[in-house]
Amino acid sequence: MTVRFKDLCADAADPARVAAFWAELLGMRAAPRADGVVALLRDETPWLWVNPVPEPKVGKNRVHLDLVVPGREVPGATRLAEFDVFSVFADPEGNEFCAFDPRPGAASDNPAALALCVDSADPVAAAAWWAARTGARTVPGPDGTPRYLEDVPGLDMTWKFVPVDDPRTAKNRWHWDVTAGPADLPGATALRPPGEDRRWTVMADPQGNEFCRFE
Repeated sequence: MTVRFKDLCADAADPARVAAFWAELLGMRAAPRADGVVALLRDETPWLWVNPVPEPKVGKNRVHLDLVVPGREVPGATRLAEFDVFSVFADPEGNEFCAFDPRPGAASDNPAALALCVDSADPVAAAAWWAARTGARTVPGPDGTPRYLEDVPGLDMTWKFVPVDDPRTAKNRWHWDVTAGPADLPGATALRPPGEDRRWTVMADPQGNEFCRFE
């Protein structure tokens, strides 16, 4: 079977607060559960899971979203940096994201997810690894190197692998889930098998990015 993107997950000290921010920003419905997890639903399907964790955020997130935001104004967010075509913001717990101006002729007045971005010391290799497993199409980034993925099964936005110099030092605060068979992810490392109420396997890709595999 083809590895298929399923949804996104975010760690949070206060899931209700973080979920409320993203639900308002993205126009989704927050659905809290008794265990403290909050699902953000798009068309009643989970798009982002906000999970309670005890550890605080450490350093810059290595996984973030690029959004299209008319006017680049985001109530409730902290503006961190300003560039020609995008602004960098942080949500109430410091999770970074980028806000881009709408493309010329775009009609939407609401923020929309433009890309899922992953920091990498070797973005071309990271993109190639995920392209080989998902069947996605590799396209050049702005620097001309093949580090962007399009047509990822289950993912309705671009998947960008971004070159960075800073090393990975902690578990990614945001990660993704995929559906795949046991033999569909050669080269990945199984970190934690299913157990108790957990029906997924926690894994890491060759560059250490955590993700969860569902059958």
